[in-house]
Amino acid sequence: MADCCASNPVFSGMDPLYKRALKWVIAINAIMFVVEMGAGVSADSQALQADALDFLADSVAYGMALWAIGRAAKTRVMVAMYKALSLLIMGLWVFASTLYQFFVIGVPEAQIMGLVGLLALAANLLSVLILAKYRDGDANVRSVWLCSRNDAIGNLGVIVASGVVWWLNSAWPDLVVALFMSGLFVWSAKSISVQAWREWRAAK
Repeated sequence: MADCCASNPVFSGMDPLYKRALKWVIAINAIMFVVEMGAGVSADSQALQADALDFLADSVAYGMALWAIGRAAKTRVMVAMYKALSLLIMGLWVFASTLYQFFVIGVPEAQIMGLVGLLALAANLLSVLILAKYRDGDANVRSVWLCSRNDAIGNLGVIVASGVVWWLNSAWPDLVVALFMSGLFVWSAKSISVQAWREWRAAK
């Protein structure tokens, strides 16, 4: 996708409709962070807490993306690199907290996982629909799309895990999904940083 973007005019977010879309998505993610984190703590679910942190990270990332629109190319690249670093740190945190949970295993409440997972999936699918036509662009714009897409994938994982947790009465599915989401954060950080580095070199 990055190579394709390099050969065509790159969308940098300079569109009032895109800015309005970002504001809506920021609001959706901020609300879902509060809802899902509370549910994750209540249900003792690592997967829900990891997904809630992803909502928080996305709210901050989208706010930074909105701020960077219209600024110099190097500024947009630096913002994208910061978001990549944030995703990397988030992924490592989720991995470390999941390892801790491994040694203090408690079975999460599958019903809460499933219900909140469905709500989070609906919120992320709405965000994906709002941002769908802006999925290609510079590193700053593309990072927004990647975050939204990854969130929807993670929510599907939480819903599947809730069913397996209920069926097996085991915390293992919850931990597996949390680890998967950790890897998803790290992969997205790498993808964003690679494109941002290319744009940084081009800007120089």
